Amino acid sequence: MAAERRDTRGIVGAADFLARVDFRRPDAAEPLRAYVEHYWLIDWDLPEPYVSHVVPHPAVHIVFQQFEGQEPFVEIAGVQHGLFTQKLEGRGRVCGIKFRPGRFRAFAPDRPVSAWTGHRVRSPEVLPDADPAAVLAPDDEPTRIAALDTFLLTRNPRPDPQAELAAALVDRARTDRSIRRVTELAHTEGMSVRLLQRLFAAHVGVGPGGPPSGGG
Repeated sequence: MAAERRDTRGIVGAADFLARVDFRRPDAAEPLRAYVEHYWLIDWDLPEPYVSHVVPHPAVHIVFQQFEGQEPFVEIAGVQHGLFTQKLEGRGRVCGIKFRPGRFRAFAPDRPVSAWTGHRVRSPEVLPDADPAAVLAPDDEPTRIAALDTFLLTRNPRPDPQAELAAALVDRARTDRSIRRVTELAHTEGMSVRLLQRLFAAHVGVGPGGPPSGGG
């Protein structure tokens, strides 16, 4: 069974959030971990509506959702410019996939990741084979996690040197305190600022400055 993490990085008012919902962050299957930072699962049964907020991170999410009284659906949530906000009420369930920065395009290669930035697209045409019920219906969590693994693995993601470079530069920008400007980051790879910006638009979804680092 996949390992489960209980950290609440990025969640605004985490204690209140955890008091209202059942929240977990299990890992993806081993072959997917180069692409997926973690899954995130939420189940709730609320007597009154609750609005959750998560600080954005330069990552794309695929989110399978079931709200009481509605048909289950899937959406792609691009990198958000502001807080990621979701109203929860009644009973429901969410099974989300958080991709590592620079790694989502392997699963939707026909358009740049910047095309999703700032958007939440329900039932996107790039995921015609997505079956929300297969992910959301099982009551046992291991079956839901296995369904997420199967959904991603059947898309046959392949390594992309440009995506690898973008991901490495995201990590460098976040961790190397000596890099203070986009020009300095571009210089580390011997590329122009314009080429660096194109690389980030194609594979990360935001420029090297990006949104603030959060969770989700």
